[in-house]
Amino acid sequence: MRGSGPAVLSVGACVCNSYLMWVGWIEFDLLLGDVHSLKEKRSVVRPVLNELRHRFDVAVAEVDHLALHRRAGIGASLVSADRAHIVDVLDAVEHYVAYRPGVELLGAHRRILSGED
Repeated sequence: MRGSGPAVLSVGACVCNSYLMWVGWIEFDLLLGDVHSLKEKRSVVRPVLNELRHRFDVAVAEVDHLALHRRAGIGASLVSADRAHIVDVLDAVEHYVAYRPGVELLGAHRRILSGED
């Protein structure tokens, strides 16, 4: 226990000076297929959210068009120490959503920021 406080602080200071944190997110504007109610919308959107969360290990939520039954706005995000990893994951997420049956991708917008931005 003796000396653990300063050692942790010096290691933390070293880590903060040596590495960057990267944050990336992507937002999708989706047109849903044969959906006639908000309940049917949930039955289409929920599996997409669950699959993105489990397959790509991203935070994901429905973020727009909440009151419209044929439109959905979905956002996914992740944090990494490696920018290339974020680009790869966001590319894979976009590909998955673009080719998901029953969902038409109308638009996608992504952003990647570092801890220095």
